[in-house]
Amino acid sequence: MVLTPAKKKWLIFGGGALVLVVALAIALPLTVGKSVSNSSASDTFRGSSVLDEVPLIDGHNDLPHNLYSIENNQLANFNFDSDLRLHPIWGTRSSSHTDLPRLRTGKVGGQFWVAYVSCGTQHKDAVERTMAQIDVIKRLIKKYPNDLQYATTADEAFKAGKIASLIVVEGGHSIDDRLSVLRLYYELGVRYMTLTHSCNQPWADASPIDDTTNEKRNLTEFGVHVVWEMNRLGMMVDISHVSAGVMHHVLDVTRAPVIFSHTSAYAMFAHNRNAKDDVLLRLRENGGICMVNFYSFYVGGADATIDDVIRHINHIKDVAGVDYVGIGGDYDGVSRQPIGLEDVSKYPDLFDKLAQSGHGYEPWTPEELKKLAGLNLLRVMRQIEQVAAGLASEEPYETNIPDAEIYDFEPDQSCKTDYTYSPSNQMFGEI
Repeated sequence: MVLTPAKKKWLIFGGGALVLVVALAIALPLTVGKSVSNSSASDTFRGSSVLDEVPLIDGHNDLPHNLYSIENNQLANFNFDSDLRLHPIWGTRSSSHTDLPRLRTGKVGGQFWVAYVSCGTQHKDAVERTMAQIDVIKRLIKKYPNDLQYATTADEAFKAGKIASLIVVEGGHSIDDRLSVLRLYYELGVRYMTLTHSCNQPWADASPIDDTTNEKRNLTEFGVHVVWEMNRLGMMVDISHVSAGVMHHVLDVTRAPVIFSHTSAYAMFAHNRNAKDDVLLRLRENGGICMVNFYSFYVGGADATIDDVIRHINHIKDVAGVDYVGIGGDYDGVSRQPIGLEDVSKYPDLFDKLAQSGHGYEPWTPEELKKLAGLNLLRVMRQIEQVAAGLASEEPYETNIPDAEIYDFEPDQSCKTDYTYSPSNQMFGEI
């Protein structure tokens, strides 16, 4: 990553300066850099220049799943420091958008790497497979120490100009209905979990249910305890992929701000994966953040462009406020990205265009773009960490999901060795 003098000055102080910058972001208008009025921004200011002062933090990248599907998680012959567009296999994959050269061009300062396993692993080998993905993320970070910096908190990140690398789990099926597994993931460095992927859990509905007439359960009691345990741990609760009912239910019960790690605006494109305005308004009250997804079929359809993504960003800014919007590109997790945002190298183009006049929206100021880039997310991370510190004396939740709920969800549970529910007499079978 190339560092300007301004970026070197910001990064050299490490966590201490980060605390100060985030505190200022919460309490005062940002004073980092020269303030430029909207009327003159397009003439004197390039939006991407803010990325030399504050980190661009992307909330969701699925490169680890491609490491599994292409390399079988073997890194010996994987060269992340090369242009993977030229690779005979990676270069043919429509879902390959990420490598170190393009991350540098994109001025990326922080990345949440996703440990994802498919819904087909639910109640089978989801935990083992998720552990393998956490492992490959850690090995990737270790293999490229000059470029990637392992981080678990806001204060640990963004040192020495490296790309802060945080680990997340996508899909609550990865905990196998066990709070013990959730706690162990946190110990392994997982800092957010998406409550569902595209499949329901016994304790939470996923977004596809909103396009059906199926009975909506939202969160069960166990699901509420999942949220509370994440609050206690300091793990961010990600409500991307969940149903609209779960979004509201989580906002009802959470004790900390929540995130959408890769979700766009329903008012701009009516897809069940997107957040409606009533949720965005509540997100502002909650103090969370919606990081905008770039996937073409969530923002505008097959012919989506960078302008469609900007419409979503501006809508969330208008409804929730500039303090509650971020970036969650979903690179390497989808097969089609908008024209103009084809891979991770394109973030500067997005920030440049947001700052330009003549596009039918008010140009973003430097202060606003800094919030979008990463300061909003850093503020959320620190608030969640503070909530967890306040809950430090609280004992871990020992709730077990009732076997009857698992049976109602999926009667054939032969792969769970401790599943002993007998529906014929509503009792536990003998062990």
